[in-house]
Amino acid sequence: MNNKISVIIPVLNEAEGIASLLKHLDDCITGNHIAEVIIADGGSSDGTPAFAGKFRARHFEMKVVHAPKGRAAQQNHGAKRAMGDILYFLHADSFPPEGFDQKIIHAVHSGYRAGCFRMEFDDDHVLLKCSQWFTQFNFPLCRGGDQSLFIKKDLFESLNGFNEAYVIYEDGEFHSRLYKQGIPFKILKPAITTSARRYRKNGFWRLQYHFTRVHLMHRLGHGPEALKNYYSKHIA
Repeated sequence: MNNKISVIIPVLNEAEGIASLLKHLDDCITGNHIAEVIIADGGSSDGTPAFAGKFRARHFEMKVVHAPKGRAAQQNHGAKRAMGDILYFLHADSFPPEGFDQKIIHAVHSGYRAGCFRMEFDDDHVLLKCSQWFTQFNFPLCRGGDQSLFIKKDLFESLNGFNEAYVIYEDGEFHSRLYKQGIPFKILKPAITTSARRYRKNGFWRLQYHFTRVHLMHRLGHGPEALKNYYSKHIA
């Protein structure tokens, strides 16, 4: 399927907000480029798959697939079932801008095989304003899963997808490998809007400190198990 986008959303207990996200996507599509939206559920206990399965979209086909728990595994599972030749990985609490589909297609036609959107939070905290400012820069340290990711399916497969050993930081690890390939990466605007719910739950400065520690641990060569243990100990 040429120039069609498969949106892949890994979920775990997102029943409260999944319908809002799907409606937002349906309302923001401005072309006929979305082949499907794939909900990759990692074993929700709150009825998320049923809520998603009931949604009736105007602009895309809905698919709900059951995957092993873990965002890396869920996203890989969704990618294997994708019909489109462009994969668009999206977190359940991130809302792309209007016309996101057209912007992705235009970037691909311009020769970019991967990219993301700039990001802004749904909170005006000064720390988050500073953090989101850096998402305009094209460096791996400025990347994160909340910014979403579009990538040609053949490129994703050539990189062997997300490393499922990473229960957390799977996005950072994947971006590191992607950037090392020297493949042109496109930062799109306007920004995607993501929830600051983890910051509100953990404390703004406290969570940013621990996220920074996780970044540094990865750069210093700590493996996925060490990152998981640190995350589990310090972040709710």
